Parts: sequence; structure tokens; C-alpha cells
Amino acid sequence: MSNYVQLYSALAGLIESGTNTSVLSVGNYNQEKVVSDMKRAVKDVMSRNPIAAYAVEDVDYELGKSAGQPALAVKISYIHDRTEILKIKQVTDNAQAITAITGALNQCEVGIVLEIEDYQDTDFVQAVESYAMEHPEKVMEMPQVTVNTYPESGNHRVVALRFTYQTSRDSLKNMQEQVRPVFTSAALYVSGDAQVREKYSQLYSFLMERYDYQYDTSITPTYSLLRHGVGDSRAFAVVYAAMCRQAGMDCQVISGTRDGESWHWNIIRENDVYYHVDLLRCNEIGQFCRFTDADMQGYVWDYSAYGDTEVTPVEMAPEENEKNIE
Repeated sequence: MSNYVQLYSALAGLIESGTNTSVLSVGNYNQEKVVSDMKRAVKDVMSRNPIAAYAVEDVDYELGKSAGQPALAVKISYIHDRTEILKIKQVTDNAQAITAITGALNQCEVGIVLEIEDYQDTDFVQAVESYAMEHPEKVMEMPQVTVNTYPESGNHRVVALRFTYQTSRDSLKNMQEQVRPVFTSAALYVSGDAQVREKYSQLYSFLMERYDYQYDTSITPTYSLLRHGVGDSRAFAVVYAAMCRQAGMDCQVISGTRDGESWHWNIIRENDVYYHVDLLRCNEIGQFCRFTDADMQGYVWDYSAYGDTEVTPVEMAPEENEKNIE
């Protein structure tokens, strides 16, 4: 090699392949510049190359001779070794990154490392939480998520996510297998020719009549709810919403408070009219109930955070804006 670009590329290539030691021939290089250029190349690679920023601890080099020709002896020490480097999944953009991350969640992996060619700032922790909320049939436990990006700036980066679970991977996979048939049965329970309101009611009955439920929280909410009859308002709302969506019906999970206590419930849509559904409140009444805003005394939620681009949940049709307890 004879110039800085070639020197930088050679060093980057060694790192990306996980090479520990190598000799770089610099016989055609300006010998007065080779050492200073190598120092610059190490600094630039460590700050610009995503694999180097993620994997490399240090790069040592010494100018000498190989077969009588000037050469740089290079020794690279790694934080993450060649095996880990080769496991890095390459994706084009953040959309593909999210797909890869959700795939890792589905398999109960302890983490994933991605090389993103066109990186954009994204809240990956929120993306994980949203996916877990939308897919309780797949994510049995919400992991603690840590995210690190390498380097700290630039549109080409390595993103390393670590998922920490309290439950073993084998147990989580077993839980997935046990709850999957319940979701399948729920979809089959809904009558294909029934009115939308009746379908919502059918799924309410399917879920609420399974157990004489015990109200409590769990680190594995879907499994605890569907297999042991233990759940809190969030577990009920999340599972009900997932069952509705699988049956082709619009159902959102709402986060707020009820009488000052943290609470979750649902918003459903019937013919472009939105209603609140609090399964536990319905259970207190003894039947499936839909509520308008006027019925939601004691509840507090962010009105602007839910709905679609045409109709918001708080804009009920005038003829429906009355007590709907049925």
C-alpha cells in the first residue's frame, strides 16, 4: 500500500474480519509519513468504523521489515471477539432493524447486535415496549432493555441491544407454546357473521369466563392470566386488544388512572364510533359494557395520545354520547 486511504481500508478490513495479528506491507509508502498516518488511521477507524467502535479495545503497531521490505506489524485486542463480530446482523435501515429486534424477542433471545447502514435516531426501548404490548401472545415477559450505539454519531452504526429476563429462555418458550392455543381458540370463538358489537362481546365472554380471576401483577402477565387466572388491568387490556386484533377488530390499550390508581383499559371502534371498555369494570357489573366519555368519571387519560387521523376517541357521535351499559 502507498497512501492513507489504502492504509485505513486495510486496518478496517482486519478489524471487520476479527483478525488479531497481521503484517501490512508499506514498501511503497512515504517512510516519513507511515507512522503518523498509521496513528491517524487507528484514531479514525476507532471513531468512524462501527465494527471497530463496537469490538476493538486497542490497536498496537510497530514499523519494521518483512522479507526485507518495510512493514507494519499490527496487533489488535478485542472487547468482542471474531465469533461475536461474525454474529452481527447487517440491515439497511431502522425499519429492518425493528424487524430483526422483534424476531429476537419472539425467540426469547438475550439480545441482538445490528449493523445499520442508514441509521436514524430511534427509541429502541420504546419500540420493544410497544411490540410487547401489541403481541402478548409472543412476548411473555417484558425484558429490561439496554441499548448502546457505536460510534456515538454518524448514519452508519452498530446498535447492541441486551434483553435481561427474570425467567429462563426455556421457560419463556414453554409459556409461548401454552398460550398460543388460547389465542387461536379466541379467534375461532368469534362468529364470522355476527355484528361488530357482538364480536367484541363474544371475546369479552371468552376471556372473562375462563376463571374466577385473582387481581395481581405478574412478570409474565399473559401466561399468568390465561393459564392461572391471575392478572391486573394491564394484562386484561393487552390480552383483550390482541385477541380483538387477531379477529380483525379495532382495539387499543389505554394507559391512565382510575380513582387515582394506575389503570389500563381499551378503546374499541364500532362503525367509526369509539367506546371505552374496561373489562374489570364490566365484570363488576356482570356483563359486557361500552362507555362513552360521559361514563368515565374517575378516569384520567391523555386524550390526545389515542385514536386515528379522522376520529379521536373523545369525539363520540351525538346519538351515542349517552350511557351505554348493556
